[in-house]
Amino acid sequence: MSTTSANVSRARGKAPAGERFADWADGRLGIYSLAKANMRKIFPDHWSFMLGEVCLYSFIIIILTGVYLTLFFDPSMSEVVYRGSYVPLQGQLVSQAFNSAMHISFDVRGGLLIRQIHHWAAIVFLAGMFVHMMRVFFTGAFRKPREINWLFGFLLFVLGMFTGFTGYSLPDDLLSGTGVRFTQGAILSVPIVGTYLSFFIFGGEFPGHDFVPRFYAIHILLLPGIMLGLVVAHLILVFYHKHTQFAGPGKNNNNVVGMPLLPVYMGKAGGFFFLVFGFLALIAGLVQINPVWSIGPYRPDMVSTGAQPDWYMGFAEGLVRAMPGWEVNFLGHTLALGVFIPLVLFGLMLAVLALYPFIEAWITGDKREHHILDRSRNAPTRTAFGVAWITAYMVMLIGGGNDIIATHFHLSINGVTWFVRIAFFAGPVLAFIITKRICLGLQRRDREKVLHGRETGIIKRLPHGEFIEVHEPLSQEQLYTLTAHHQYKPAELGPAVDENGVERKVGFMEKLRVRLSHAYYGTGSQIPKPTVEEYKEITSGRGHH
Repeated sequence: MSTTSANVSRARGKAPAGERFADWADGRLGIYSLAKANMRKIFPDHWSFMLGEVCLYSFIIIILTGVYLTLFFDPSMSEVVYRGSYVPLQGQLVSQAFNSAMHISFDVRGGLLIRQIHHWAAIVFLAGMFVHMMRVFFTGAFRKPREINWLFGFLLFVLGMFTGFTGYSLPDDLLSGTGVRFTQGAILSVPIVGTYLSFFIFGGEFPGHDFVPRFYAIHILLLPGIMLGLVVAHLILVFYHKHTQFAGPGKNNNNVVGMPLLPVYMGKAGGFFFLVFGFLALIAGLVQINPVWSIGPYRPDMVSTGAQPDWYMGFAEGLVRAMPGWEVNFLGHTLALGVFIPLVLFGLMLAVLALYPFIEAWITGDKREHHILDRSRNAPTRTAFGVAWITAYMVMLIGGGNDIIATHFHLSINGVTWFVRIAFFAGPVLAFIITKRICLGLQRRDREKVLHGRETGIIKRLPHGEFIEVHEPLSQEQLYTLTAHHQYKPAELGPAVDENGVERKVGFMEKLRVRLSHAYYGTGSQIPKPTVEEYKEITSGRGHH
């Protein structure tokens, strides 16, 4: 409708059709009111915030490519004779699942590209989740009121691991079959209920005829549905709590300094989505992954050499490979501790990561809301703990590929295994000590910069002959950024007796909290910030040059 006809319609008391439809929809859905309240929401701008967007966009790409693959995949373990385009396998007896995976790879237009985009997107999604969670951890973004959102993110990471595992098990090739066999052995190691769980999952003796259809339903319906709900809940809480931001002039717990969601942030986010999609398409087109035709169909009597899971499951496999093959007999039953203990350790390490926000809040006793992020150096113990956790994770990742490392670097596999066993205990301790000392050193440097300014490298000689280096004072913005962090005081046990002179009972948990608080914030665990008096004394000329 032209502008003239629209004006004529308004003059006659009748709005244009588009405007009438918008009014009708808004009266029933409230879209305009919702958009008006949220489309101008402010988001801070920092490169590290893009890590969460990488996860979101990778998840969207996984869903889109997964829908395409479901149109051609047949989740059946019925045996058929392969008669497809790949000549070396023609005439072999394979499962229908493997046959359809081969059909997608060689006979469906664009099928192999979509398969590889789907697989690479899953790897990037979990890598992005790992790095994003570490960014949140090291900056303290998990603190009140975002503890629940941290748990949502943690569940997304764990569910993504199992979604990836069920996904790469679907083609029923020799590599994925070996991984499923490994998983079945881990399930059998669970005392009392392990056998029942194995029979329930596999529908009888391994491999049975049910695990591919069951994994398929879990992979495309159950886990993605839960993850989609968690993603939506995660984003709603980000909107509700407002986004965290790094300290700086004009930034505090009551505001957000940045760009509006529409049009600036949405424009950047849209462009970044296509960059992620393009990168995944490029790597999928250039770097081969999971070539099921060269691996071959799964047979229970065969194990592929150098069988490795995707990186996110390598940690669990490394624990099992590094663990000695301990077995004990208890009441006539054999307990495979060499497999069960690593499973328990794996669960405990994940549980500590999930519950850390509540552990730190209990240690500090802090009930305040936090919308300003920490610099990692200003929380030395937390940062050291995070680096120690990552070190343990990476050591076990090496353990999960001990045979590949041994063959590629011409090492003894026993030597690699013993290195992993020792490094699993010594590595995190060394990483903790080194990281904490680095953080304290950086804090001392920041303190010196606040009090004395930045070193310029210019040497001057004073009239009485003394040589000094000229320091350039920091700007007010730099001073604020270096001194904006909060410093906790370690908790104390309090008086030994109450107001009536009666000895006060101190529980174990209270003593533990005080000890942990001193380990986090006591002497030697943080460098005191410069006080206003110290700064004025230095800048007035009465202090050191």
